[in-house]
Amino acid sequence: MRFMRLGEPGQEIPVAVDGDGRRLDLRPVTGDVDGAFLADGLGRAREAVEGGRLEPLAGAEGMRIGAPIARPMAVLCIGQNYAAHAAESNSPPPDVPILFFKHPNTVVGPYDDVAIPPGAETVDWEVELGVVIGRRARYLSSAEEASAHIAGYVTSNDVSEREYQSEHSGGQWSKGKCAETFNPVGPELVTADRVDPQDLRVWSRVNGEPRQDSTTADMIFTVAEIVRHLSHYVVLEPGDLINTGTPQGVALSKRFPYLRADDVMEIGIDGLGAAQRQRLVAARP
Repeated sequence: MRFMRLGEPGQEIPVAVDGDGRRLDLRPVTGDVDGAFLADGLGRAREAVEGGRLEPLAGAEGMRIGAPIARPMAVLCIGQNYAAHAAESNSPPPDVPILFFKHPNTVVGPYDDVAIPPGAETVDWEVELGVVIGRRARYLSSAEEASAHIAGYVTSNDVSEREYQSEHSGGQWSKGKCAETFNPVGPELVTADRVDPQDLRVWSRVNGEPRQDSTTADMIFTVAEIVRHLSHYVVLEPGDLINTGTPQGVALSKRFPYLRADDVMEIGIDGLGAAQRQRLVAARP
């Protein structure tokens, strides 16, 4: 199944997207695409769609597209999970998944503006496969068990400020990851039964020029292994978002300029809906 959230920030309406592309009002089933719905509502939503009990949302085509999940309790991120990206960062491939965090309020819609913090000079793009947790996960014993705790997948842009990440963080990365709007997500949440997470093309463009073009088959740690591993250090809750790393082709490589106001990012993952598009703007102090 495919889900979206439409409407102005804080007022998004949950919809299910059927096989004909119609955006069906999901409010008879749930008030939002949140952790509670992902934990026990997917079956009810499927029955409602297949039973023809949901009506198209009036005016849906003209509405803002929000992130397809309501604000998660946690946004967990895996660093340097593609060997070529680790190399362009002048780092060896990691032996275990590298974990850092983003603030949940970084999550915005896939076409919302991204705000450059005052004085920031090294803002970078990162297309990533986002994993959305569907069942509480703790101390999982296998990759197979981990896969059963995944609700679905999203396109995620782990926007970063590299100087904040490396020079201001005291050895941690999160200061470079947590600025407002620094995690556009969506446009769709696609349920796990419809996605092979290790066989997806991921790509990005800036101002229409190619930047990243890779595949999730090149991940060092698979999605299932990431979820299993993290469950031994943090209890994962329904609705939590995990960003699984980005491939080579970012500005940190020094092959491309960093982002400036009025630049446009486009990122996409095949099979997860339309491409994202964000304009860079100066943040208001």
